[in-house]
Amino acid sequence: MKQPSLDELMKHVDSKYTLVVAAAKRAREITEGMPKFIESDSYKPVSVALEEIAQNLIHYERTKTGIK
Repeated sequence: MKQPSLDELMKHVDSKYTLVVAAAKRAREITEGMPKFIESDSYKPVSVALEEIAQNLIHYERTKTGIK
């Protein structure tokens, strides 16, 4: 799959900062061995995380201390 466009990704988050943090946290989970939510042609964890966000499979919660 081709990388999701920024416009597509921004439909699922409230800011670019949130997008970066959510993708980084999900990529770390994938690297540490958690299963992927999708089958992807990409082997890079960040690319897989961005595809999951584009498909609305990743949800986040904004707290006073950060994003969970």
